[in-house]
Amino acid sequence: MAMWGGRFGAETDKELAKFSESISYDRRLYPYDIAGSKAHVKMLGATGIIPVATAKAIEDGLEEILHLIQDGKFTFKQELEDIHMNIESALIDKLGPEGARLHSARSRNDQVALDIRLYLRHEIREIQQLLRGFQHALFELADANKTVIMPGFTHLQHAQVVLFAHHLLAYVEMFDRDFDRLDDCYKRVNVMPLGAGAIAGTTLPIDREMVCRELDFARITRNSMDSVADRDFIIELLADLAIFAMHVSRLSEDLILWCSQEFAFIELGDAFCTGSSLMPQKKNPDIAELSRGKTGRIYGSLMALLTLCKGLPLTYNRDLQEDKESLFDAIDTVKMILRVYPPMIATASVRKENMYNAASDPALMATDIAELLVKIGVPFRTAHHQVGALVKYCNDHNRKLNEISLEEMRISIPDATEEFLAVFDPEASVGKREIPGGTGFNAVRQQLEYWRNRL
Repeated sequence: MAMWGGRFGAETDKELAKFSESISYDRRLYPYDIAGSKAHVKMLGATGIIPVATAKAIEDGLEEILHLIQDGKFTFKQELEDIHMNIESALIDKLGPEGARLHSARSRNDQVALDIRLYLRHEIREIQQLLRGFQHALFELADANKTVIMPGFTHLQHAQVVLFAHHLLAYVEMFDRDFDRLDDCYKRVNVMPLGAGAIAGTTLPIDREMVCRELDFARITRNSMDSVADRDFIIELLADLAIFAMHVSRLSEDLILWCSQEFAFIELGDAFCTGSSLMPQKKNPDIAELSRGKTGRIYGSLMALLTLCKGLPLTYNRDLQEDKESLFDAIDTVKMILRVYPPMIATASVRKENMYNAASDPALMATDIAELLVKIGVPFRTAHHQVGALVKYCNDHNRKLNEISLEEMRISIPDATEEFLAVFDPEASVGKREIPGGTGFNAVRQQLEYWRNRL
C-alpha cells in the first residue's frame, strides 16, 4: 500500500503507477530533498514537535541515505512514486516508526516547492559561471584580433565597415544581460516555501524563520496558497534561458555564414566540426548548427510550462508534476551548449585578408560621404538623396564609387571636393567612429579594457 493509501481499499493499478511516477527523472533532486529534510527535522526538534533525540537520529539517517545515493548503492523504487517518498521510505526502513515523524507539519506540495528552489539556486549560479566562460572566450578572440576590419551587415547585406572585435563584443554584451537576468531571477527563486503545508499551513508550532536561516534563503513566502501553487519562478528562468538560447542561435548563424565558402571569414578547429558521410570535402560547423537547433527545444520547454500553468485553479494540482522534465531538459541543454561552445570559439582562426577585402567595397563608405556633406552644412536628408543618386549613377555605369572622377561625382553631389575622393579607405572609415560604443580603434580598445576588468 502506498504511504498515502490509508483511505484506499485497493492497490494502485500498475499502469497508473507507471503513468504517475516521477522518480525516473526527479531523482536528481535528492541532495536538495535531503538538505530540506535535515533543516525541517532540526526545526521539529528545536520546537519540541518531535523529541530532540529523534530529530538527531533522523538527521543522521538522512546523511547515511545521502551517501548511499552518492555511492550508487541506493535502490530507487518506482512504486514509491517520487524522490520524496523514496527517501522517506528508506528512512523509515532504517529507523522504524520514529522515522515517520519526519513528515510532521509538511506536505509533498511545499516539499517539492522547496526542493526545486534549492536546485535552481545551485543551477543558476552554475549557469552564470559557465556564461562568464563563454564571454571570456569571445573576449579573447576579440582581443587577439582587435584591429581586424570586416564588413558589418544589415538585412544580410554589406552596410558599413566595422571591427571584427566590435562584432564579437556585441555578443559579450548580450550574454552579460543574460547573466544579469539570471541574477534577477535568483532573487525570486531564493524564497523559502516550507511550512505552507498542502495549502493552508499547519496547526503545529513550527518555526519557518529557523528553516529559512538553516537553508540560507532571503526570506519566507508570505502566502501558503501561493507557496505551493507558484511556478512562475520556473517560467521566469525558462524565459531567461530561452533569451540566452536566442542569442546563441544568432551567434551560431553568424559563425555558420562566416565559415561558408562564400564568406570564408573564419575557420573552426577540426575537433569541433564534423564531415559528411557522402562528400569527402565537407567540414561542417555542427556545434553552431546544433545550438541553433536546440534553441527551439528550449523555447518548447518555456511554452510547455506556460501552457501547463495557464488554466490551473489554486492551489496544487498534479499537473504541476509535469514542470520538471521541461525544466531539467532546458537546463541540461543550456549547460551542454555552454560547455562545448567556448572551446570551439578558442579554435577559430580568422582570415583577416578575406575580411578586409570584403570591407574594401567602396559602397560601405557611402554613409561616410553623406556625413562629410553634413559636416560642410548640407542637411542630412539632402545629403542622403545626393549620395543615393551617386550610387545609382555608378550602378547604371557599372562603376564602383571609388572609380569615378570628381567631375562625375559632382553630377550628383555639387558640393563634392577632392576630400570626397579620399573617403574610400576602410581604416579611415573605422578610425572616424571614435564615439563611446562606436567601432573606432580606440573605442573598441576601451570596450576591451572594460571587459578585461569585468571578466
